[in-house]
Amino acid sequence: MEKLSFQDYYAEWAGQCYGCGKYNEHGLHIKSYWDGDESVCRFCPKPYHTAMKGFVYGGLIASLIDCHSTGTAAAAAYRAQGRDMGSEPKLRYVTASLTVDYLKPTPIDAELEIRSRAEEIKGRKVIVVSELFAKGELCAKGRVVAVEAPKNMIPK
Repeated sequence: MEKLSFQDYYAEWAGQCYGCGKYNEHGLHIKSYWDGDESVCRFCPKPYHTAMKGFVYGGLIASLIDCHSTGTAAAAAYRAQGRDMGSEPKLRYVTASLTVDYLKPTPIDAELEIRSRAEEIKGRKVIVVSELFAKGELCAKGRVVAVEAPKNMIPK
């Protein structure tokens, strides 16, 4: 049996995101999983994800860090509450703040690995820090302040 990703537990209304939504046919369909106390996401960029020949477009890097981090925020909140992923009420986090530091050009011919951890969980807010690697090299760092999805985003 295949292990479910964080995103597999999203409610249908929450699965339309371009980066992590399983119901968005044109999306990136990223998948995030626990690896001990860190979460991990792996993604293989396509040739059209290019900035300059041979390198990944920075917007893709930001999107990967963003969506992986909000998934990590939800998973960490479930853990902190002692609940199973997907249990009711379902948790969905959105981005309140995203900061990305690009440390070196990211090669497009490599699998990207994003490793994240919850730095702080307080009320409806989770702060997630991430590192993006390509070919074993740290290429970018990110910090996301994620908040529980506001009620006006949740369909009735």
